[in-house]
Amino acid sequence: MELFKNTNFDFLGHKWPFIIASLVLSVAGVGSLVVKGGPHYGIEFKGGMQLTVKFASEPNVEKVRSVLTAALPSAPSVQSLDAGSNELLIGTEGAEDATMAKNQQIIMETFAKAFGNPGSGKLDLNNVSTSQLANRLADPLQKAGVQLSMQQIQDVAAGITAWRDSHGGLLTKIDDLKGVKDLTPQVLNVLNAECYLAPYSAARNFESVGPKAGADLRQQAIQATLLALAGMLVYIWFRFEWIYGVGAVIAVFHDTIITIGLFSILDKEITLTVIAALLTLVGYSMNDTIVIFDRIRENLHLGRGSSKGPGLGEVINQSVNQTLSRTIMTSGLTFLAVLALLIWGGPVLHGFALALVIGILIGTYSSVFVASPIVLFWHDWADGRKAVAAPVAPAAPAKPSTTGKVKAAR
Repeated sequence: MELFKNTNFDFLGHKWPFIIASLVLSVAGVGSLVVKGGPHYGIEFKGGMQLTVKFASEPNVEKVRSVLTAALPSAPSVQSLDAGSNELLIGTEGAEDATMAKNQQIIMETFAKAFGNPGSGKLDLNNVSTSQLANRLADPLQKAGVQLSMQQIQDVAAGITAWRDSHGGLLTKIDDLKGVKDLTPQVLNVLNAECYLAPYSAARNFESVGPKAGADLRQQAIQATLLALAGMLVYIWFRFEWIYGVGAVIAVFHDTIITIGLFSILDKEITLTVIAALLTLVGYSMNDTIVIFDRIRENLHLGRGSSKGPGLGEVINQSVNQTLSRTIMTSGLTFLAVLALLIWGGPVLHGFALALVIGILIGTYSSVFVASPIVLFWHDWADGRKAVAAPVAPAAPAKPSTTGKVKAAR
């Protein structure tokens, strides 16, 4: 299927505005990285902790961010998860185990003060562990005449917390626990007297990354990107000429630097999902460039037999025009898909989708206006050197005129 037939756009004739735009974006991005001391790495690379908090109703993100910023040593990241889930993802920096444990305790205490009811003296059943619940119920159960051993009380507490966790982790009514095994009406009465339900659950999906793990992940991400570029350079070198490989790798570096630079300008985190998007971008942009280079090679091969064949610039323009439909269809459809992820994918996929949206836009034009001009500039420069270095052949001596000799003899 071809969207465009027999097009004859002069792409190389309009290369300079795109080259200048690339230089401006690259300089601005690198400048932002220098000023900010490097990329804004996520917790996976810096080290720290993340936990998920679920609310009974839609949470006030700004209020949560405000109370946690006031309580924690450094400002945390607070972002909503899927729409309608009423969940927040909270992250704090600090790679040491003691720091992460302290931050977790501060978060739990801050949530209890801001959204719970600690002044009641009751135990928050939505944010309690099995051992805490068992210890709290032991004396009240004995006073209520419930004859249970400590082991039996622990089993009941384990059944309550397991039922809570398997039903979304957030209770709205204590009476909902009637389905728990061995939970008698007497035990339920004690629960109502000793416990209350906060409108949130913060003891969910706790994750932590230590300093060594973060440094290792950062190093592996850089190595993966560089090895991917090196492998592609070698492949293109053998398939085409070395200058084609250099042009393709420079174009991919160009795409990656601009994408990371824009993330720095926009103050977006570089997370593992963003690294995955960058590696996807490397392969996608390289594939687009190879398609154009392959068509250039075919057109050059077809024109070898003609003494008046087109120059390399004309061949590049012809090749880009011939692959234009393919480029628009693949890049356009992929762009629409990742744009949908960016708009409706939620905060978890935001970084991944944003990197691909930027990368597809930059990568599509870099194949035409960065990689191809590099090949053309090199060949023009090499041809110019050959022309200068070629010695000028001396003029052949004129043959004596036979007619002149005859005339002279006469």
